Amino acid sequence: MIAKMKRENGGSRIAIVFNGSPLFSGAAASGESEIRRWIIENDMLEAIVALPDQLFYNTGIYTYIWMITNTKAAHRKGKIQLVNAIHYYQKMSRSLGNKRNVIGDGIEVTPDQIAEITKIYGECEADGIRKLEIDGVEKDVVVSKVFDNEDFGYWRITVERPLRLNFQVSAERLERLEAETAFVKLAQSKKRGGAALEEMEAGKALQASIKEALQGLGDKLYQDRDEFEVALKEVLKTVAGKVSTLVKKAILKALSERDEAAEICLDQDGKPEPDSELRDYENVPLKDDIDEYMRREVLPHVPDAWVDESKIKIGYEIPFTRHFYEYVPPRPLEEIEQEIRDLENEIRGMLEEVIR
Repeated sequence: MIAKMKRENGGSRIAIVFNGSPLFSGAAASGESEIRRWIIENDMLEAIVALPDQLFYNTGIYTYIWMITNTKAAHRKGKIQLVNAIHYYQKMSRSLGNKRNVIGDGIEVTPDQIAEITKIYGECEADGIRKLEIDGVEKDVVVSKVFDNEDFGYWRITVERPLRLNFQVSAERLERLEAETAFVKLAQSKKRGGAALEEMEAGKALQASIKEALQGLGDKLYQDRDEFEVALKEVLKTVAGKVSTLVKKAILKALSERDEAAEICLDQDGKPEPDSELRDYENVPLKDDIDEYMRREVLPHVPDAWVDESKIKIGYEIPFTRHFYEYVPPRPLEEIEQEIRDLENEIRGMLEEVIR
């Protein structure tokens, strides 16, 4: 529809009715988020109007009208208005499927709620408030808010923490080695007949030689991978056969465990290797500085964390409900206790009647 909008003769404006999903579905850089991003960054989203639920025959869900335009008024440029119209409805005298509510149009005895919603949209107040009757009680309700386009954007950052491993030759870790694919394949063969048997026997002998060589490391606990690799390289020289790179990796994996007290594992460039199990993700408001956010929110808890800048993504979502959340205080404890006592007395009276 946007592709059909014209800029000539005053431009175009369209209204689209959606459910809640297009407001937030899809992670940063996903198709859904990129559509929201394109619309917002091109300053085409003028307003979103939240409608009451139970307006449609086949569904009772809440719906939202997206106002899209390529000709925003000057006071709306770079802004998005959210209109909270969920309380503007009348109960129908007779429901039609899931349709139990209707927005008053001023005909007969119904108030002209459509005109009021239109007025709220047109006024574009940053904190528009109306007195509305909700559940028989008159309340001040926020019905309009205005935000900058960037308020709905965020950086999706990947927070890494360094890999820390200890290494040790123990019965438990040697059992893990025997389950490693590269180690298991040493005693397997794709050949046939006698050649296969010969290759398998040679593989089993190599497995035994590797395990025997590892015993030369004793039961020392290594908390530095570089130190362990040097020691491992020395003992593997005694193995009767060639130990491939894949098998060496299998040995390192099987004999290692994560250890917060161990030294950080470094890559070939001397940079810390990330631990995939400690990897986390954060959504940083687009208006916020990522480095400042890390200093404020992350580093006080995990000082060794860093951001993988190659994985930073931009996302957009519109958490409509969060912006219009209405706190409802819980009922007083005394009131709840009294209600329970009244119910107990009522049940006790009913039981007495049954016994009689």
